[in-house]
Amino acid sequence: MHSLSPAVEALLIDVANTVVMPRYQLLEAHQIAEKTPGDLVTIADQESELRLGEGLAALIPGARMIGEEGCAADPSLLDGLQHGTAWVIDPIDGTGNFAAGRPHFALMIALVAAGEAQAGWIYDPLRLRMVHAVRGGGAWIDGTRVKARPSGAALPVAAISMKFMDAEKRSVMIERTAGHLTLAEPPMCAGEQYPRLALGDNDISVFERTLPWDHIAGALFLTESGGKIARMDGSPYHFWDKRTGLLGASSPDLWEAAARILAP
Repeated sequence: MHSLSPAVEALLIDVANTVVMPRYQLLEAHQIAEKTPGDLVTIADQESELRLGEGLAALIPGARMIGEEGCAADPSLLDGLQHGTAWVIDPIDGTGNFAAGRPHFALMIALVAAGEAQAGWIYDPLRLRMVHAVRGGGAWIDGTRVKARPSGAALPVAAISMKFMDAEKRSVMIERTAGHLTLAEPPMCAGEQYPRLALGDNDISVFERTLPWDHIAGALFLTESGGKIARMDGSPYHFWDKRTGLLGASSPDLWEAAARILAP
């Protein structure tokens, strides 16, 4: 496991316990806002990002802080993310769920250096589940190393997030899955979706929007557990580019099968 993991995990748990969960199902209307249509932010997101950033700053002096809410205010913070060392923070992934007072949501942190994900953490404060991955060092859930496994369903189970697709793309995607895949309701939380691929709940995932804080930690976890993630055309997922569309699967074979169905 990554040498910084105990400190990062303690920080995630502390912020979840003192900032996020005290607001769960207790948010008032004025504590929820729209950044863009359908994309929410709450006071808990803002406070969580501040606290996580303060804690991480002490671990690697000089590392950049790239937080979802900071980038919403200043998108230029993402410039040059492929260079140097940075912490990438999603203070609450699944804010729409959190704001509605329902599962699923998570706190996520990734450590990147020279354009590569080095480590990632996903903490689910409802399950008290800590997901962790290290580049070249494996994938872990609550300290136990995990290997991705398929669901075993007759037709592979696919969670396809269509929220940010246009109507035509949604229609094409649904048409392509018919008779080939079993559609599962996506959890609207990447921090929940990536563990589902490793744990055999889902075989395939599709995301349209691929912002770095939503996917770096989960993509590393999936890869280190033996799964595969790539752009729909098979090219690598580079968290610092601005492309859309991301296909994940619990094994390389399932990824290839899904790509033949969904991106012919």
